[in-house]
Amino acid sequence: MSNEQQPQDENKLIAERRAKLAALRETGPAFPNDFRPRHRAQALQERYGASGKEELEALGEVVSVAGRVVRSRGAFMVIQDVSGQIQLYVTKAARPFAKSLDLGDIIGVRGVLHKSGKGDLYVNLDEYQLLTKSLRPLPDKFHGLADQELRYRQRYVDLIANPQVRETFIVRSQVVDFMRRYLNEREFLEVETPMLQAIPGGATARPFVTHHNALDLDMYLRIAPELYLKRLVVGGFDRVYEINRNFRNEGLSTRHNPEFTMLEFYQAYADYNDLMDLTEDMLRSLCREVLGATEVASTVKNDGGEVIQETRYDFGKPFRRLSVFESILQFNTDITAAALADEAGARQIAEHLDIPLKDGWGLGKVQIEIFEKTVEHRLDDPTFITAYPTEVSPLARRNDDNPFVTDRFEFFVGGREIANGFSELNDAEDQAERFRRQVSEKDAGDAEAMHYDADYVRALEYGLPPTAGEGIGIDRLVMLLTDSPSIRDVLLFPHMRPE
Repeated sequence: MSNEQQPQDENKLIAERRAKLAALRETGPAFPNDFRPRHRAQALQERYGASGKEELEALGEVVSVAGRVVRSRGAFMVIQDVSGQIQLYVTKAARPFAKSLDLGDIIGVRGVLHKSGKGDLYVNLDEYQLLTKSLRPLPDKFHGLADQELRYRQRYVDLIANPQVRETFIVRSQVVDFMRRYLNEREFLEVETPMLQAIPGGATARPFVTHHNALDLDMYLRIAPELYLKRLVVGGFDRVYEINRNFRNEGLSTRHNPEFTMLEFYQAYADYNDLMDLTEDMLRSLCREVLGATEVASTVKNDGGEVIQETRYDFGKPFRRLSVFESILQFNTDITAAALADEAGARQIAEHLDIPLKDGWGLGKVQIEIFEKTVEHRLDDPTFITAYPTEVSPLARRNDDNPFVTDRFEFFVGGREIANGFSELNDAEDQAERFRRQVSEKDAGDAEAMHYDADYVRALEYGLPPTAGEGIGIDRLVMLLTDSPSIRDVLLFPHMRPE
């Protein structure tokens, strides 16, 4: 079929459906709202799937279901609700009604539950009602909605046509629900902090800018809730968390989206080691409850959808812990500790790796560039990378024994950074100095450097107890747990260029 013919045929089908809707309008309410289904497809399968044909005949169970017509074949139709699909048997009296339907129509049905000779459950169309007339045809049942960009733009059709997509977002909801329950059970308090901020803080990122008309003030969509959450710890809430939307005016990739979801939490009288222990237990428990196993599979597929490579990550084993310095040496056997610990030596290593360097970067920043180029993508098993240089950790507490690094970790699995946490810097004077250094970097042209937040420094001057905090990227975690190759696969409505 030519590209020109396909829209013409679709327009013809839409016109035919609109004519049916017009006829319905003449007979009464075209979109009734008086049907209440009492059962869902999956629940019926679970409850009666093992029952025998004769057993169901004797039982005579009357059920009511509602859903979208997705298949029609002879005497049987199939409807789909949020839980799955179930067959309907078209009785003689129901044939005119069934013939009037189009794929995509939403109907309500009451009838006796039976089982076919093949062992499939079905519901008799004893009572039936058209609830919503579908004016657009569903995608071809054999090919589905395959165009990736169209799937993202028209997620509503994607959810109808591709049941596995619904499963991805059900898992996402279960992940968030589990994390909320896990923290609530440990006496964390869920809070909400501003999305519109006068000073964007808590991370190094380029913000989105907007304008507050009533205040005549430029404001920013938050890049992180961190500084507000720590203000709450100053105020006496010892354990707080927020499941939050963050906005960073950065590029798009399979792992980055300018709008993303993060769990961020803070615990007073704890350090980064406590949070690594908590994170390991939380993620292991999450896998057991949501996936039913501690092993997570990641696959590579060819264009035909066949799996050509599979990697499994085991959350049941103790997570590996390495410092940034140790990891570089472990994954680069040709790099010596002496060269990596020396700024001139580290710069030579980076230049050999074709890493572009800036004049103002110190040893810590150069080491991180080497780490990101040579190590990060190779961290497959669940791994905590610790001891990040102070130069790249403006909000983290310096290590007592080695002030060149901070008490900070990032968690990686499958070559992806999933979490970032650290013992918080609660020295107001040290924080003020680091803010000033960030401002100097911003003045020198670094658009991602932090602003000076005088009110946050003032909060620290009242006293922040020893505290540890962490952020976990929900989108990337769900990508891993659902074996999704792109972050857009786990966002219901990812941003797209205008059509």
